[in-house]
Amino acid sequence: MKNFFVLIAILLFVFVLLAAKGTLYTVSEVEQVIITQFGKPVGQPITSAGLKVKLPFIQEVNTIDKRILEWDGNPSDMPTKDKLYISVDLFARWRITEPLQYFLRLRDERSAQSRLDDILGSETRNAVAKHELIEIIRTSKDRLPLRDPLLAEGGSDLTMGNLVPIHKGRQVVEDEIFMAAADKVRVFGIELLDIRFKRINYNASVRPKIYDRMISERRQIAERFLSEGYGEAARIRGNRVRDLNKIQSEAYREVEEIRGVADAKAAEIYAQAYNQSPQAVSLYEFTRTLQVYKTIMSENTTLVLSTDSDLFKFLKRIQLPASDQAKSENP
Repeated sequence: MKNFFVLIAILLFVFVLLAAKGTLYTVSEVEQVIITQFGKPVGQPITSAGLKVKLPFIQEVNTIDKRILEWDGNPSDMPTKDKLYISVDLFARWRITEPLQYFLRLRDERSAQSRLDDILGSETRNAVAKHELIEIIRTSKDRLPLRDPLLAEGGSDLTMGNLVPIHKGRQVVEDEIFMAAADKVRVFGIELLDIRFKRINYNASVRPKIYDRMISERRQIAERFLSEGYGEAARIRGNRVRDLNKIQSEAYREVEEIRGVADAKAAEIYAQAYNQSPQAVSLYEFTRTLQVYKTIMSENTTLVLSTDSDLFKFLKRIQLPASDQAKSENP
């Protein structure tokens, strides 16, 4: 009999422990709780942290995260307004603001992520399809692009470093997606906090063609620079030849002028020197004639001169030695 009472006491103690365990629960600072009874929510959501009480066995604690959560979608291909297929990778931040509505509509975070995939993906497609690629790539219409100063003259807008003007920009497109998606997820007790493009890239099927076009455009720019360089080099060489000829002609003219002035000065000096007396004039004529003889006559030179010529008058006066004169008279 005593053993029976001991067994009853043990069973009662175990029951009390289980009841206490099923009655008491704690709520963390980063959690909010929905109490369900037979699968249906009862009471208001519990959002404050601390030790709480519920009915044991028939009520169940469902915890819901209170923190800011992350949604990171998979990259998906979609067309832009200008018919270019791009791969868009998007991410967003969200949190649960109405836990009861969230629990009734979605139950858990896995279902919420799936619903966000559908809504954000759909709104992103709609926004991308309404805008051209440049509107999605550029940050805002007020941001000025960097320009290469070497591309500042000539060529098309691309070669000039100018970008096509935009009217909205990527931030406005992100805001459009955010506003459209925020209204749709609010019915699930979710507040959408932020949405951003993480990466935008060309579709893999058209990427080689895009790269080939970019290479072709760069080559066109390079060819334009080469042609301009060749033209500038030809112009510089032409100017060099022209300037060289000009310098040579001016130098030759200056040399001739200097030479003429020098000859005139020398002639003046000679005239002053040899006009002082008849003997000086005779000496001048004699020395100049000898210089002419030295210039025009050599060992094998034959001259045919008139005996009356001025050049021959000094040769006539030369007196031969007596032996040579006798030989000339008696050959």
